[in-house]
Amino acid sequence: MSHTSPPAPSGGRSAVHAGTLWAGGAATALVAALIALVGILVVREIFDTPVVYPPDDGPLGSQTTALMVYAAVAALLATALAHVLMLTTPRALSFFGWIMGLVTVIVTLAPFVTDASRESKIGSALIYLVIGVAITSLISGVARTARRRAATDRRGGV
Repeated sequence: MSHTSPPAPSGGRSAVHAGTLWAGGAATALVAALIALVGILVVREIFDTPVVYPPDDGPLGSQTTALMVYAAVAALLATALAHVLMLTTPRALSFFGWIMGLVTVIVTLAPFVTDASRESKIGSALIYLVIGVAITSLISGVARTARRRAATDRRGGV
């Protein structure tokens, strides 16, 4: 029984090796969660500055756990966005970069609309910025790999 890959979608879009994309998305989720953990430890414990969001008494328990979960979910949502764009949109990774860049800016600026201290706003914003940049860069790289792997599969490579 031989494995044949589906042909590339019409309109010049390339196929996506979904397994590669989603494995990279899962790894990115782990990295994003760990960045959240390190960020909270640095801002809260080393600089003795509270993080603006999420609250300590949220539905996920501790602020650290909540931010780690939110960062991981953000990475998985970014993976889904990249996948949909790669299947439906020309120049998908350009659009992905713009969308993720703008979302990162919004999330980074969000602490500045609160009544928190300046230090707390800056510390929180830096955590969110690093998480956003990491997710964007990692998923972009994984998406390029998933596209190349799908093209190699289509040509009969390994």
